[in-house]
Amino acid sequence: MKKILAVLMMVALSFSVFAQGANESAGSDALMLGMVTDSGTIDDRSFNQGTWEGVARAAEELGLQCTYLRPSGTTTTDYLTAISDLYDQGYRFIACPGYLFAEAVAQAQAMYEDLMIIIIDDALAAGIGENTVAITFRENEAGFLAGIATALKLQEGEVGFVGGLEIPSVQKFNWGFQQGVTYANENMGTNVTMNANNFVYSGSFADLALGQQLATAMYDAGVDAIFAAAGGTGVGVINEAKNRRLSGEDVWAVGVDVDQYSVGDMGNGESCILTSAMKDVAGVAYDQAMAAANGTYEGGRHIELGIAEDRAGIPASNPNLTPEIEAQVQQVVDLIKAGKVTVQATGDGLIK
Repeated sequence: MKKILAVLMMVALSFSVFAQGANESAGSDALMLGMVTDSGTIDDRSFNQGTWEGVARAAEELGLQCTYLRPSGTTTTDYLTAISDLYDQGYRFIACPGYLFAEAVAQAQAMYEDLMIIIIDDALAAGIGENTVAITFRENEAGFLAGIATALKLQEGEVGFVGGLEIPSVQKFNWGFQQGVTYANENMGTNVTMNANNFVYSGSFADLALGQQLATAMYDAGVDAIFAAAGGTGVGVINEAKNRRLSGEDVWAVGVDVDQYSVGDMGNGESCILTSAMKDVAGVAYDQAMAAANGTYEGGRHIELGIAEDRAGIPASNPNLTPEIEAQVQQVVDLIKAGKVTVQATGDGLIK
């Protein structure tokens, strides 16, 4: 599930040349693959970037044209305008990553019957069109494993959480993380605490300075590790953890969506990323883009993915975790797959 940042940046930087060559090799009638970014940027090293990696990988393998658009804002009108702009340019597959796309996708699927459109992180409760695929993840399960790994690494101490917008996918990461810490405390001999003051939603996925400010306050208050589920805002948290570790402080950050180990690279061969709560955003974007191009695309359905499908979890390996910790986490993965451990997807009884 690990993604290679260098490949993404190479694809993004050389896109105009690639797209022109793809058009010439694939023919004018070839499917064109598009994406509209959610709030944040294409290089957020998180949700937008992961989705783009999947679409770009499919386009590269098949020699198809692909591009992305960043909307002018984050309203339904902004998102729908971007989708329509891509459609008018001839794109008939568009990936939309994020809960905020729900209303725009609902409208677009009615407007453009020949558009294959996927939305990641919303089930479109109001109705899924015949050519639409809605994909959600059990983020609570990924957060759960990250919580266990964090508690096992710390053994004792305190953890915090910085989320982006307070939306279901981010909430589930938070709630799962809390349950994971509690599970480790009750079953694995750890003694890690959680204070409600250190579990916050920033209200943004694109405010790096705010993320760093929130992390500064938490680390100053004695927090040892912060789970940053906030896109670009979370990178601010990671940057603060990086700076502190370089200054000799024993603090950590926990990444989100993709393996963010490289984001925490301190330039000395080490990273401040303890682990990452991942969901295979790039994988599902790639799968659906390939299906659209190969004629096997199946619209009109909702797909929910988690640990049982090997689409959510933490990286199989991280230099900051011992083999013993990784083995303990794997034991819990096996219990979840066997139905012996269930991670709740609500905040009942948890820090909100």
